[in-house]
Amino acid sequence: MVGPGSGPGDNQPLKLAGYALLSVAAVAAIVGLITLAGGRSDAPPPPAASPAPSSIAAPPPSPVPPPPPLVGASPSNQPTTTAPALPGAGLPADGAVASGGKGGYSSVRAPVRVYNNSLVKGLADRAADDMRDSGWRVEEVANYSSGNIAASTVYYRPGTSEQAAARALASSFGLRVEPRFEGIKDASPGLIVILTKDYQRR
Repeated sequence: MVGPGSGPGDNQPLKLAGYALLSVAAVAAIVGLITLAGGRSDAPPPPAASPAPSSIAAPPPSPVPPPPPLVGASPSNQPTTTAPALPGAGLPADGAVASGGKGGYSSVRAPVRVYNNSLVKGLADRAADDMRDSGWRVEEVANYSSGNIAASTVYYRPGTSEQAAARALASSFGLRVEPRFEGIKDASPGLIVILTKDYQRR
C-alpha cells in the first residue's frame, strides 16, 4: 500500500544519487588499488651508473731536462767548488819543477846547479847536500874556474820567474842574489850557484 501523497516517481532521484555515490566509490577504490600496485615493487632499484673508464690512458709526465750549458760562458760564470789551499801547497817537497810563466817555473823549486869557486875542497858537494835536504833539486855539482867571484851568489835569468826562486834560495842559505852575468847568461835554464869560501849553511 502506498502512503498518501507518495507515488512511484518520488524514489527516482534518490536512486540516481545512490548510483552516483557507488560509482564514485568504485572509481576511488580502483585508483587506490592502482596507486598501491604502482608504488610497490619487489625489484631492487637499478645500480647507479659508474663512469666508464677512459680507453686512452694519459701519458706519464716527462721529466724536464736540465738547461744546456751556455756556449762561450766564461769560467767565472760557472759554479765552482774550490778546496782551501793547504799551507805550502804548490811547493813540491822533492824540488820538482812546476812549469808555467815566462821563465818556465811557477814555484820557487827551480833546478839548481852548484859550482865551487874556492880552494875549499868539497864545498860545492856540501852545499848541494844542504840544498837537497831543503827540497831543492840540484842537477849538477862542479868547479867554476872562469873567474873569481867576490861572494857566494845565486844567479837567475832576468825577466823570468827564476828571480823569485833565487831570492828564496838565497834567503835560506845566506847567498847574494844577482842576474846572470855575461859569462853564464846563455847557460841552460835554472839557478846557478857559485860558492866562495864564505859559504856557511844557515
